[in-house]
Amino acid sequence: MRLLSYNIWFGGKRREDLLAQAIRQARPDLVVFQEAIHPSVVEKLARETELPHWASRPQHSIGFLSRLPIAHHAWVHPRGSKHPYLEIVPEGLNLRVVGLHLTARFSSWNERQREREVNAMLDCLAEHAATPHLLVGDFNALAPDELLDPSRFPAWIRALIWISGRKVTREAVSAMLSRGYLDCFRTLYPADPGHTFPVWDPHLRLDYCFVPSACRGLVTSMQVLRDDLTRRASDHFPVLIELEPARH
Repeated sequence: MRLLSYNIWFGGKRREDLLAQAIRQARPDLVVFQEAIHPSVVEKLARETELPHWASRPQHSIGFLSRLPIAHHAWVHPRGSKHPYLEIVPEGLNLRVVGLHLTARFSSWNERQREREVNAMLDCLAEHAATPHLLVGDFNALAPDELLDPSRFPAWIRALIWISGRKVTREAVSAMLSRGYLDCFRTLYPADPGHTFPVWDPHLRLDYCFVPSACRGLVTSMQVLRDDLTRRASDHFPVLIELEPARH
């Protein structure tokens, strides 16, 4: 199974053709979007990519396209989170996919909010802890071991960092790790920086895939799709994830 995680930047309007080309090139079975705030764009992408099963809601960040029939999908909005997350259960597979998009901006205040969102989401997902599942999306956060060059940030972001504690804190991804989840890309590729943002100067890894440690073998490979097409289609590079889920 091929899963594509893709932040399409402010809903993707007027970039539908580029996005459709990028998706077709990746040949996914399931696409999990972030910033998919316009259902008309997602519907058009479903037609142009021949991925017939789709869902999106106005002003909801997370949506999806799928080649596979979907047995269940639902948006869940934990208390205190900016965005709902989206649960997707493909028909016939012992798998639950959770798409998410955490609060943006680099400051200690925003990072504490992201940490709260992670813990609230994982509390909601506790009832599915025994079911194979993965979490994908734009975390807007850095992992504890990521190298960072703040000089590459715009001045306004450097100012936010300075006034909120003078360092970029990393509690959100640390919370995922402390709750027993594996950072799949870093587990598979310890030496690859895996930068996904921004496409014009890639120096941040903001787009992640996590699985419970008991599901270590579920994700077999990951790839950040960097080429001229994906540079023009959005401000994030998409991430292609290959899975080996069990069938019911």
